[in-house]
Amino acid sequence: MGKADFLSPKAIGNRIKAKGLQKLRWYCQMCQKQCRDENGFKCHCMSESHQRQLLLASENPNQFMNYFSEEFKSDFLELLRRRFGTKRVHNNIVYNEYISHREHVHMNSTQWETLTDFTKWLGREGFCKVDETPKGWYIQYIDRDPETIRRQEELEKKKKQDMDDEERSAKFIEEQVRRGREGKEPEEEPVFTELKRKNEEEKIVFNLDVALAGPSKTSNTLGPSALKAAASAKRKESAHSGDSRDKKKKSALDEIIEMEEQKKKSVRSDHWIQANIVVKVITKRLGEKYYKKKAVIREVQNKYTAMVRMIDSGDKLKLDQSHLETVIPAPGKRVLILNGQYKDTEAILEGIDEHKFSATLKLDSGRMKGKTVEGIAYEDFSKLA
Repeated sequence: MGKADFLSPKAIGNRIKAKGLQKLRWYCQMCQKQCRDENGFKCHCMSESHQRQLLLASENPNQFMNYFSEEFKSDFLELLRRRFGTKRVHNNIVYNEYISHREHVHMNSTQWETLTDFTKWLGREGFCKVDETPKGWYIQYIDRDPETIRRQEELEKKKKQDMDDEERSAKFIEEQVRRGREGKEPEEEPVFTELKRKNEEEKIVFNLDVALAGPSKTSNTLGPSALKAAASAKRKESAHSGDSRDKKKKSALDEIIEMEEQKKKSVRSDHWIQANIVVKVITKRLGEKYYKKKAVIREVQNKYTAMVRMIDSGDKLKLDQSHLETVIPAPGKRVLILNGQYKDTEAILEGIDEHKFSATLKLDSGRMKGKTVEGIAYEDFSKLA
């Protein structure tokens, strides 16, 4: 029988079958050969190449099984890490995505008979967190990358430091409240009584304070000198009360505000990258193409990771802040302060002190606009894009 035409339905169907996944029972892992049907698999098993592969496998079967098991494990974990990260996901979802690749290593050639056995093995070896639910087994990848572990330790350290600051502020407020309560004397609560008449003919009389009623009676008999003396006495009294208010002890709220402002001035943050600034790539891992080249930060992720666009080539890269450094422009150019007391403030570069590795900036935004600041370190500001 002649060969089918290239555009015939049979030829098209054969190409579709050859392109997609076939049945697992007609696949030979040793030869990595996929057969379309039972007859093709039978012919392959009788072939000379298959017989040679079986003879090689019979000499050391454990070696081949360990090799296939290691390949299956590494490819499965790489897909789990790249596709799902550290999210909790059903193991069957990952497995179905893994076997969708035609050239994958089949499980029937590994040391695990079922996907459940493989999932339990991942949990015992510490590669993943596994748990069984009524819907099946769920797995969660454990990222043991040194860079990821370092970032998690830094985040935990920063979170602990913030908690310590909050606890210190809470204790300070409690101390202020306690001291305020100790300084006050307990006030007597007023007692209110009902107005009652002993009989209907009795009149209700209000006793007013003589001190309040006195001035109204004697105001007509006071002369001009008496009025001047009263006015001067009033001014002295108001001045004395103003001084006493100034010397009065600061409230707990004022002390907390001052403490927060001092903390903002003294504490420096460990992340400095900002969007729309010019930086320089200082890592050699990307090759000489990007080393010592300038780029513009387009986006900041998780405070420590920057999405940059290279100025020369226009390539987009994702870099850590440790792989970048600030760029010092020529005097007269606009910069952005990245750390310290004037963080997030735009300024104009007026001069550079090369011996002290610092610069003089003139603030160009915020409440302190127009102020000249000296001694700003090179790493605390960068050129604006």
